[in-house]
Amino acid sequence: RRHGIILAKSAPAKAYGVKTGEPLWQARRKCPELVVEPPDYALYVAASRRFIGLLRELAPQVEQYSIDEAWADLSGTARLYGEPAAAAQTIKKRIRDELGFTVTVGVSDNKLLAKIAGDLGAPDQVQTLFPGEIADKMWPLPVRNLFYVGRATETRLKMLGINTIGELAAADPQRLRRHLHKQGKLLWDFANGRCDDAVSEASVLNKSYGNSTTTARDICERSLARRVLLSLSETVAMRMRGDGQSGSLVCVSLRTRDFQDLRRQARRQEPTDATSEIYRDACRLFDELWDGHTPLRQLGVSVAMLTSEPSRQYCLFSDDNYEKLARADAAVDRIREKFGEASIMRATFLQPEVEPLAGGLSKERRSGVTKPV
Repeated sequence: RRHGIILAKSAPAKAYGVKTGEPLWQARRKCPELVVEPPDYALYVAASRRFIGLLRELAPQVEQYSIDEAWADLSGTARLYGEPAAAAQTIKKRIRDELGFTVTVGVSDNKLLAKIAGDLGAPDQVQTLFPGEIADKMWPLPVRNLFYVGRATETRLKMLGINTIGELAAADPQRLRRHLHKQGKLLWDFANGRCDDAVSEASVLNKSYGNSTTTARDICERSLARRVLLSLSETVAMRMRGDGQSGSLVCVSLRTRDFQDLRRQARRQEPTDATSEIYRDACRLFDELWDGHTPLRQLGVSVAMLTSEPSRQYCLFSDDNYEKLARADAAVDRIREKFGEASIMRATFLQPEVEPLAGGLSKERRSGVTKPV
């Protein structure tokens, strides 16, 4: 049975050498008195929604970057809030007073520098990084601290003798392009503080909807696997219906105990957003993939080839009446939206081990409130 990993650690835990991503048993070995709190994704999403909502009250343009990060364009608000740093203090205080948690605010004249400033700032602080501050604040940093520089890119840059952002900024852009292609020029621009991207409210349409879950113990029974697939299918289908999307390509992915990844997909005759149809296809694909005895640690379900057009064609001899399925799914969605996800579930989830709506992302729809701390 697996016992999880560290998702986030406090400063005292960090002092003991506890690292994000390491197994709990390893963290407890470093810090025997470690206090572990289970994650509460519903709470995080509720807090995120209120956070973004408050930002949209305060700024003309807000672009959400992740569950806990966003860019806010305060152009034209000087009469309301004063200079940028003062505006950031006002926003930070409103979030603390009204939502009950602290934030770090990065301030600059473009998205890139504001993001890096926020990463540099201490908790509950405002940090600026304007073009005139780049040489002192940004260039001495390790190149890994630059936006879009991951582990692989960091290794390649170090092979070129580039270890800091300042060294990257001073490098020959043509040399960077030869070794890193288009990314080389982009990173050179970033290292010099150049970024023309505007803060945009426009959302990026999903190309697919998918959820996966790593189970608490290895799956060795087909019946348990099917319940996990049903839970994942519910999650995916509910997200699709919420966005008005249907899909024609269903995919199932498996990960074995020894981390071998398997995947199979099939195209449907008609697009669907019905939980039962996605689940039925997922079970068929799973049966084709799994040998019946290899222990599994992770299952995933996804749907692609999306459309928002109501192009469903009804068949007199279909096994399912899609119209009835659609009405049933819509009724369940309304109940969950109003009373919470736990308010209604299929009887199969009354059995232990598998909860409905697995995979995490579905919790975007769970209601909840944050409490001041």
